[in-house]
Amino acid sequence: MKTVKIKNIIIGEGVPKICAPITARTREGIIEEAAGLSKLPIDIIEWRADWFDDAFEIEKVMEVLKDLRDVLKEIPLLFTFRSYKEGGVKAIDVPAYSKLIKAVAETALVDMVDVEVLSGDEVVREIIERVQKKKVKVVASYHNFKGTPSKEAMICCLRKMQDFGADILKIAVMPKNKLDVLELLQASVTMYEKYADRPLITIAMSEKGIISRLSGEIFGSAVTFCAGEKASAPGQIDAESLYDVLQLIHKNITYEKEEWWKSYPLITGSIIYKKSFRFLRLFCNMTCYKIAKRKVYIFKLLGNINLVLWFEQKYT
Repeated sequence: MKTVKIKNIIIGEGVPKICAPITARTREGIIEEAAGLSKLPIDIIEWRADWFDDAFEIEKVMEVLKDLRDVLKEIPLLFTFRSYKEGGVKAIDVPAYSKLIKAVAETALVDMVDVEVLSGDEVVREIIERVQKKKVKVVASYHNFKGTPSKEAMICCLRKMQDFGADILKIAVMPKNKLDVLELLQASVTMYEKYADRPLITIAMSEKGIISRLSGEIFGSAVTFCAGEKASAPGQIDAESLYDVLQLIHKNITYEKEEWWKSYPLITGSIIYKKSFRFLRLFCNMTCYKIAKRKVYIFKLLGNINLVLWFEQKYT
């Protein structure tokens, strides 16, 4: 799989990168928020320009971008105008949206732009082509605040973004229950393992979907979003807590790289307790190894949760 290198970070490799949104409404507020966020353990800053009071005045947008570049220095900047229909603050028609995104890319003040794929196939293709000619990366995106499509539909959407030629593929959905979260995670890992040749961002929003913001390194999501001064989407958590969890998970899954690991099997999925007929669903890959004399199996689930199950041989 290809990675995406922007300044000093590599997206699609190692620990998922943390992106913090700027949601202030004024030029002064935006710069102040950017200065504060730049001190946090983050990798990328996203300017959510749809929150900006003067978002439709391109010259004022450019002035803010110049100030942001001065403040952020080497921190990569993602420019996003999230339309109202996909959860943003302001409505915008497609011609105005296309003009804004292309004008921002022309400045060379941003490293990435978000492009909503529901803007129309031809429009999206044209925007991506124009933006990439300016050496700016494209995050193709789809946001659904009403529900969670089927796994097949989400994979189809991500594959379409890939066919458009976007550099990074993003999908965010709203789960109504825990099974919806599983649907998103299945779509993510299936896309990552079978179809993707570039980085993905997959998110189940709200408190129900928090696991998707933490487990990207396991399920194939390369970037996760934290809350800035305020959350730009439901379910975002603060940068420090997110950083700590991501590092903990990374530390505890790198055992796969150790030499002793090569002789032991990898298990994914479900276990049935034959004794009690209880069914345990596991969300992630688990380490399974055998202690020879006692015939015991130990499973590790995620980084900060140790789930130890003792099975006698007759129950396994």
